[in-house]
Amino acid sequence: MVEVLVSVIAGYLLGSVPVAVLVARAHGVDPRDIGDRNPGYWNVKEQLGRRAAVPVFAGDLLKGTLAALVGLLVSGADTATLGVVTGASVLPVYLAVAAAMVGHAWPVFAGFRGGRSILTFAGGVAVICPPAFVLAITALAVTAVALRSFAVGARLAVFGVPVLQLLFAPVELVAATGLLMCLIGLRFGQAALAARRR
Repeated sequence: MVEVLVSVIAGYLLGSVPVAVLVARAHGVDPRDIGDRNPGYWNVKEQLGRRAAVPVFAGDLLKGTLAALVGLLVSGADTATLGVVTGASVLPVYLAVAAAMVGHAWPVFAGFRGGRSILTFAGGVAVICPPAFVLAITALAVTAVALRSFAVGARLAVFGVPVLQLLFAPVELVAATGLLMCLIGLRFGQAALAARRR
């Protein structure tokens, strides 16, 4: 119980760090008021350029990774072959990543106006299933170069994670990863509804 509480609290607080807002404000704007109003990497890149967006990419990814590492460490770092989370670490790690994604989406440090949690999810996957993460990043890079589209590569990588994870983890964990992805879908749905109201 203590491990779960620590994982959830730490995950939410880490996820709540509004990296995109902090970076964009350093350039004199608030990403929640410009572009697609999403405080994340893509909107910052579109509005301020790739160089300004690099810290957002790294920071949002790191939030998920750090949250997952907290869950892993407090639960005894139970991992199987190639570092795949297993046993007693599964619940704390998954809850830590879920909490980080919720924190990113509804950050306590930024008026509960957050992003879509894609990079935070990806950072969590780096700990949940390292080989699937590496393969997803490889797919992103190859697709981005071949099609000259980072956006297409990113979509392929994110949606490919459960398929790649099946190569290294039991189906129950893949299903849990799918549940994490449902939060991303929820945020996209909310964004679409908000756009219609504007």
